[in-house]
Amino acid sequence: MAGYIQTSKTDDYATPKDLYEQLNNEFHFDFDPCPLNADFDGLAIIWGGKVNFVNPPYSNLKAWIKKSFEESQKGKTVVMLIPSRTDTIAFHEYIYHKAEIRFIKGRLKFSNKGPAPFASMIVIFRGVNNGN
Repeated sequence: MAGYIQTSKTDDYATPKDLYEQLNNEFHFDFDPCPLNADFDGLAIIWGGKVNFVNPPYSNLKAWIKKSFEESQKGKTVVMLIPSRTDTIAFHEYIYHKAEIRFIKGRLKFSNKGPAPFASMIVIFRGVNNGN
């Protein structure tokens, strides 16, 4: 299973399998720049896929949002699972009016940790000139 959720307290919230599978069935992911136990820095590389799933370390959320936006400007589709924090500078600079936003009803439940301590959203950056 690709991706993970992180907060400032922990870095090991695995993406709920059913949510990932639902999104993968819709988007057909071919790269995850921040998988669990990665041996590379997803912020420092050019993402290899055309359709990327990103469930970033939340302790560095702004950098991941910015990188996701930048990768979409190169024609890639980026689907992010992130906390629903609509009051942040990153939300207004990179997401609002630039991406599709799907708010998740209720709190996500993680098999390894239980319910998330925050509301979540799916952010979809559809790559420039990419009809996906």
